[in-house]
Amino acid sequence: MATEIILPTLGETMDEGTIARWLVPSGTTVSKGQPIAEIESNKAVFELESPASGILTITKPAGVTVPILTVIGTILTPGETPPATGAQAATTAIPASTSGPMEQAATAQPSTTAGEATATAEALPVPGGRRFISPRARRFAQEKGVDLNLVVGSGPNGRVEERDVRTYLESQPRLSPLARKIAAEAGIVPSPAIPRARLMRADVAQQVARPITPKPQEAELSADVTPLGTIRRVIAQRMTQSAQTTASVTLTTEVDATELVHLREQIKDYVAQQTGEPLSYNVLLARLVAIALHEFPYMMSQLKDDEIHTPTAVNIGIAVDTERGLLVPVLRNVENKGLIALSQEVAALMKKARDGSITADDMTGGTFTITNLGMYGVDAFTPLINLPECAILGVGRIGQRPAVWQGQMAIRHMVVLSLTFDHRLVDGAPAARFLQRVAQLIQNPYVVLL
Repeated sequence: MATEIILPTLGETMDEGTIARWLVPSGTTVSKGQPIAEIESNKAVFELESPASGILTITKPAGVTVPILTVIGTILTPGETPPATGAQAATTAIPASTSGPMEQAATAQPSTTAGEATATAEALPVPGGRRFISPRARRFAQEKGVDLNLVVGSGPNGRVEERDVRTYLESQPRLSPLARKIAAEAGIVPSPAIPRARLMRADVAQQVARPITPKPQEAELSADVTPLGTIRRVIAQRMTQSAQTTASVTLTTEVDATELVHLREQIKDYVAQQTGEPLSYNVLLARLVAIALHEFPYMMSQLKDDEIHTPTAVNIGIAVDTERGLLVPVLRNVENKGLIALSQEVAALMKKARDGSITADDMTGGTFTITNLGMYGVDAFTPLINLPECAILGVGRIGQRPAVWQGQMAIRHMVVLSLTFDHRLVDGAPAARFLQRVAQLIQNPYVVLL
């Protein structure tokens, strides 16, 4: 017996969901509990599991938005015939006889529910011909007082299905009885200022007095549609997972980076001669952060199966913006490398990230991440944790600002650091001590030369 796959309700505010994608194609044999689709609600994306074992038959394609409790597919046992749907059922009118059109009749239509397998679709006169409506659609329309001449059929040859009546009802504004009467007398279809709001007599009377401006044609509102690429999809999934599963807290501090700027100016030419690449602030920051992580290893903790694991190696990921999306190559064992070796490694990874030759191994195994938006003029921001890591450091623009230095106002190079950490693994005070140490190292960066 076929088992229906129904779009479930996940929250009191959810009244519809979008089928983001099917994880397996139609016709695939699946097991009960196996994830078969990703459903996007108004708050999150979740996996939909198969309600039974059997052969998957998809009835609602990916990308469509449907009301909750809608049947979006079925699970069939081997050899079982899929139930007919509006898209599968065929409607054929018997050719007219010589005695006139009144002798035309509709052929029997299969129904999607038991007890109506041989029900006959009733014909609905329309200008220029006739179309058909299913018995379920007619009964439902009578219950709700819907004029079937206003309903657009989605079945074969324009056949009106029950779902078409429901779609029509959902598109209509909610009116009080008196408001509905006024609208009918004025011959208008009132629209609420707020979706799903209930319109009263005064609301409709105001719209009758002031005609509603027609909406632009749908073609004028169209936009370019770009399929969600693989990397963009992974980024979306990981960011959603990070936001949903971590108890993230962000600490910010403004740091005097004047000495860091001076150090870079003094050694950048020498590093460029040795490596062929200019010394970047990311290399200096990675080396300084590695020192702090070696002193505060709990900032590299990871939660695995209800256990806290603390890696011993300091592997720092550097977020890189590419044409394909955000990538995070990983610098390994940073605490044991000098600036020249790190500069060479960073240059090689950045090149691979931007030309598309970077591999999964180059982006796994990180224990901490640095993301720098200073080159875009951003002063401060709140980064998202790169799971399974427990913390990420956001670096803003290094700019000249007035600051108190040695008891006097002076123009100094200042930078804002934003440390986002998982409060499940690290408390606020320990995280603040780590951030304080990073700030101290930036203020006195010459330790990287030792």
